[in-house]
This record gives sequence, structure tokens and C-alpha cells, in this order.
Amino acid sequence: MRYLTDRKRAVGKGASGTGPEHHWWMSASAVALAFMIPTWLYIVGTTLGADQQTVITTFSQPFPAILTALVVIVGMRHFAKGTEIWIEDYIHGTAAKATKIAMHSLAYVIMATALYALGKIGVSGLLLGYWTGRVNGC
Repeated sequence: MRYLTDRKRAVGKGASGTGPEHHWWMSASAVALAFMIPTWLYIVGTTLGADQQTVITTFSQPFPAILTALVVIVGMRHFAKGTEIWIEDYIHGTAAKATKIAMHSLAYVIMATALYALGKIGVSGLLLGYWTGRVNGC
């Protein structure tokens, strides 16, 4: 049987008990989002006020679609992990567990909804391209 002191149990856990990998994930995702979000906002800003066909055409292209998917996935994971730290700091017991589950569920629901909508836009853009004869440079 191993005997663990309080210090040995705490080593590598960090201030909130989640460990250094959580800090590195949050740092890396924050830097990634700092580069992705301004580019994504420019793309979204150019489509504001445009008709539906223009928006579908824009977001059915590979770069805006992939960037949007990355912003949603990385952003929601960043949100979920950030709220996890906040919850660990301010809420305790069963309420903390329930709130963590709720926040992770919210993040995944938003991810699923956004990716589903992006997929529908991609399929609509593909069909729109075929209907108007703009596929493969036609």
C-alpha cells in the first residue's frame, strides 16, 4: 500500500486541481481564437445585410466553412473549460457537479447546432451551385 502525503497528492495539480494541461489548453486555445476570430468576423461582416444566396455561397466555400467550424469547436471547448474553472472556484458540492454538466452540455449543444447549420449551408451551396451552373467553373 502506498502512503501519499498531502504534498504528494497536490503535486502537479495546479491551483484548482486540474493540472498544467488545463492551463496549456486554455492558453493555446486563447491564442488560436485570437487569430481566428478577427478573420471570422471579417467574413461574417462582409455577409451582413446580404441576401440569402450570397450568404450560402460564402459559407459553402471551404475556407469560411472550415474557419467557422474551428471557431465554434475551439470557442465552445474554451468556454466549457473556462466555466469549469469558474465553477470550481465559486460553487461547491452537488451544485458544482450539476453546473459543470449543464455548462458542458450547453457547449456541446451549441457546437452540434452550429455544425448542423453549417452542414446544411454547405449542402444548400452545393445544390445552389448545381442549379445555377456554377460548379467546376461552368
